[in-house]
Amino acid sequence: MTSSVLGTPLVDWVAAAQIAARVAPPGPTASRDELAALVAGLREAASAAVPHVLRVTRMSPPDLTPPPGAGEGTLELSQVYVVDRSRWALANTEVMASLTDGVAESFTAAGDKPVSPATALVGAAQVGAVLAALSSRVLGQFDPYSVLDPDAGAAPGRLLLVAPNLLQLERDLDLVPADFRLWVCLHEQTHALQFTAAPWLAEHLRAAARDLLVGLSESSRQLAEARLRDKLTTAGRVVLRAVRGQDGSVAHGLLTPDQQRALEEVSAVMALLEGHADVMMDAVGRATVPTVRRIRAQFEARRDGQGAGTLDTVLRRFLGMDAKLAQYRDGAAFVRAVERDVGRDGLNAVWSGPEHLPSAQEIADPRAWVRRVHG
Repeated sequence: MTSSVLGTPLVDWVAAAQIAARVAPPGPTASRDELAALVAGLREAASAAVPHVLRVTRMSPPDLTPPPGAGEGTLELSQVYVVDRSRWALANTEVMASLTDGVAESFTAAGDKPVSPATALVGAAQVGAVLAALSSRVLGQFDPYSVLDPDAGAAPGRLLLVAPNLLQLERDLDLVPADFRLWVCLHEQTHALQFTAAPWLAEHLRAAARDLLVGLSESSRQLAEARLRDKLTTAGRVVLRAVRGQDGSVAHGLLTPDQQRALEEVSAVMALLEGHADVMMDAVGRATVPTVRRIRAQFEARRDGQGAGTLDTVLRRFLGMDAKLAQYRDGAAFVRAVERDVGRDGLNAVWSGPEHLPSAQEIADPRAWVRRVHG
């Protein structure tokens, strides 16, 4: 991960993971027995979520088989890992390395100088700081870019459950642990099902992300070559917009209009993925998660920043987390509106191919998607 054929990659990913691990805040304290019960409970919840997700989504992924050595009736959508904050950061450097593979080489091929080790280390410090800030906030994540020995029958991708963050939140919100853990796993296993049922989706997003990264890196290079006054003016404007919530993130402010439109289309797909998972995790109902309504109410209040300090609010905007939260809500509104028109089976046409993914305009106007796809 720290070298490439033509030169050094954009970021020293190993260093980024090490920096994130050192800077990340410590998790909540717990006894050895509590931690063992937490890990076992999360693994159990991840397994229990699968049949519920299959039932409520009405999606049938190909070749869904029990994992090796599993008991009768056990199905697996992904490899499950219960991790701490530093391991989550490491996993995300691996994802980011995969998504940026070849970006540095594209500049070298275009005649630019190879990325220097010093530049890659600066990138590592920046990425490591961001991952450290996010590591205490993420509850779970499905990574579709890790195919773990498919020849051995392992499911593609990996589901990461960040144990200290789940423990901290269920304590802070006074939630029923078993209900909350299953509820989170329902969301993440829905993501696993999305990528399993639509095997083209991961590469579609990878290609779009790579194109955006090439454009953003080019914009950043041009900024680096600009006069000092222009650098300060541009950087100040971008940061000010970010903390005011006027742009999705600092990176958004560096994009050209064409790049911003491309980002909006990628964001539309992410809104679909997050909104669909949010709707499905609640659709299981109280028979499966007895306190689901209370969890949702508490969670929405947390998403709205209830009780958050000024520094936390600024950090959320600076990292683009408010834009991420908007994706959940916009995507959920799209899913519910489409289901009202054509039902859940009609909604599932969205997973049949990239041409059926909603555009940014269709996320805001679900009936436009229905007219285009269903006539």
